[in-house]
Amino acid sequence: MIAPETLQFLKKLDRNNDRDWFNAHKDDFLRAKDNITALTGYLIGEIAKFDPAVAGTLPEACVFRIYRDIRFSKDKSPYKINLGAYIAPGGRKSMLPGYYVHIQPGHCFVAAGKHMPDPGELLKIRTAIATIQKAFLGIVEKRSFREKFGVLHGERLSRPPKGFSNDSPAIEYLKLKSFTVFSDYRTDKTIISPDFPKTVVKDFKAMFPLVDYLRRVLH
Repeated sequence: MIAPETLQFLKKLDRNNDRDWFNAHKDDFLRAKDNITALTGYLIGEIAKFDPAVAGTLPEACVFRIYRDIRFSKDKSPYKINLGAYIAPGGRKSMLPGYYVHIQPGHCFVAAGKHMPDPGELLKIRTAIATIQKAFLGIVEKRSFREKFGVLHGERLSRPPKGFSNDSPAIEYLKLKSFTVFSDYRTDKTIISPDFPKTVVKDFKAMFPLVDYLRRVLH
């Protein structure tokens, strides 16, 4: 579970996002990091029961660094104000379709799918959707899936992508630049609940058909 102290650290970091404060509270950060790493390890073990491809993935390979890349940013705050992990075969750097958990006071969510595929991957996904529409639509338009997650999120083109017909029943999906679904947890009380990890696993299991489809398409 997520410890209340982890959220407290993130709240304080949000108010004191500078290196002097962070270095003075490095022990608090390390405890928070251990907390998200432990949660990630639990999630990997549970996800592997329905998605064996993630079995054996090290939690340390999934957890994101807290340090921001500020080289090209107007915001020079050195630290992220959230903790997160991306669970996929090979860890976060593999960039394979997988599962993301975002821990931030008042803004915790999980997501799954493929965020911003590169041009080659995007063409593969769009071609698969256009060629055998039923396989994809059967996942994202299934009643239980739509009721739980709504529509797929992400940027989209205003017009059909080049080479794809505007008459396709899947045209709105073909315009997407990302293929992800989300589930929000709006209160900190939910995040620190002992049931929170099981709730995340349940949501990831419901998201798995989309992840599995995208992995097979990109294989």
